[in-house]
Amino acid sequence: MICIAQRLPALTRQWSLSTLSDYLIKTREPIMEAITNFSVRIVQRYLPSAFVLAVILTAITFVLGIAIAGQSPMAMVDFWGDGFSKLFTFGMQMVLVLLTGYVLAMTPIVKNALNTLAKQASTPKQALALTILVSFVCYYLNWGFGMVAGAILARAMGRSVKVHFPLIVAAAYGGELVRGPSSSIPLVIATPGHFMEESIGIVPVSQTLYSGWNIALTIGLLVLLIAFFMLQKQPKEIVLLEDKEDDNIEVKAFEGKMCFSDWIDHSRLPTLFLGLLAASYLVAKIINGNFSINLNSMILIFLSLGLLLHSNSASYLNAAELAVKAGRGIIVQFPLYAGIAGMMTKAGLVTIFSNAIISVATIKTFPVLTFLCAGIVNFFIPSGGGQWAIQGPIMMQAAYELGADPALTIMAFTWGDGWTNQIQPFWALPLLGVAGLSARDIMGYLVIWLGISGIAIAGTFMFLM
Repeated sequence: MICIAQRLPALTRQWSLSTLSDYLIKTREPIMEAITNFSVRIVQRYLPSAFVLAVILTAITFVLGIAIAGQSPMAMVDFWGDGFSKLFTFGMQMVLVLLTGYVLAMTPIVKNALNTLAKQASTPKQALALTILVSFVCYYLNWGFGMVAGAILARAMGRSVKVHFPLIVAAAYGGELVRGPSSSIPLVIATPGHFMEESIGIVPVSQTLYSGWNIALTIGLLVLLIAFFMLQKQPKEIVLLEDKEDDNIEVKAFEGKMCFSDWIDHSRLPTLFLGLLAASYLVAKIINGNFSINLNSMILIFLSLGLLLHSNSASYLNAAELAVKAGRGIIVQFPLYAGIAGMMTKAGLVTIFSNAIISVATIKTFPVLTFLCAGIVNFFIPSGGGQWAIQGPIMMQAAYELGADPALTIMAFTWGDGWTNQIQPFWALPLLGVAGLSARDIMGYLVIWLGISGIAIAGTFMFLM
């Protein structure tokens, strides 16, 4: 078994080709495989850690605010500081999604179920296809659920099949770009009383999320995703799942004379009571018709199931300890991206970028340019709802002036918002935390998938116009 940390220096020493053209000339690999391998090697060699990348993006935004928006350095400092705390609530939600999902995955019944599912695949290609299909469907239903489910299934496949682990984790993350029923922007626009109702009215989801062309695009992307990863060959040096920590999660019955504190810690009563309390709340919401799938309800579902399926509070807390370690990237980096978003919005950079795109748009190119503009800004403001609140009015006003279809504009923006998540470590952090990998381990594959999916999505909008 080869550890990733041990493998990277060897890869760096072996990699002496400086350009893709050199690589394509000297290798006999098929062109798609050669391009992917080139991307993987370049990313592993040059991509910094997700934390350092967030710092670099902060510096770039700081400089752009001064150079392009004409802001003073002190003003940019103020904008960063004002934005720093804006994602505290969302960041805590993401930590809890990861923690409760991770803890649930560590219960014996879920591990056995996942292992049973993983055993349906006997080859690496079967493992990739099954992981993509399951995670894609989960992402479609809810992106938070897909994030945890995809990573957990990838780990199960890593235990069952001798597969290159970074490859299968990348495959599990590839479906994150899909826009399904939990996509916030189309849902907001379809809700009476939304903040842009006076200018664009109500746009029902039948014209956006559930339009025939959007469903066809979704299915097409699933087929492309499976095909792309099925074409990837296992590298000569396979990186296998390092899974040593999971063996000692469950705490066995206490042996020896117990005092009250020992007894209560190893009793099922505390976790059973709290699990039933959370489950009762969810059932009541469902019965009353007030239930909806969102981050808060997902956290409660995962919490309830984890508490009910762990044998006692000691086992639950042991699993939670591993989950907190896996979530350290979210805790540290989410505030940094909030600071970036603060600088982007208050310095006026979002408006500048949007107007630059609009200035060269025609009615035929506007949806594609909207898609690209949303994708670029998403890299700096990785929050769909927040990005729409800033960019939405600008893009919809431009759509009105050009005579572009509002529904197409909304969905172009929505797909753009999800598209660059493929190379934005911000959204990969929960999945990477569960998988135990770094961004550079999977981004080489995802850079190529970004290009393939981008061509497919942009091509769809060009065809529709």
